[in-house]
Amino acid sequence: MALPKVSEVRDLSETELDEQIIATKRLLFDLRFQKGTRRLEKSHQFKHTRHRLAQLMTIERERQLQKTSS
Repeated sequence: MALPKVSEVRDLSETELDEQIIATKRLLFDLRFQKGTRRLEKSHQFKHTRHRLAQLMTIERERQLQKTSS
């Protein structure tokens, strides 16, 4: 599975972006829970999920800065 593209994130609206951030944080929590109970089978999902969250939060911050400077 390839890492997600940032261009996909840039096309999202504000509400979709917020929903994606919440969903990604929830998924990361679930992955940590599975790891703690030793039921995690695909450990590479941590890397992909953290990368996705970083992309989402970066785009959110860019949009906040654009609003401030405009």
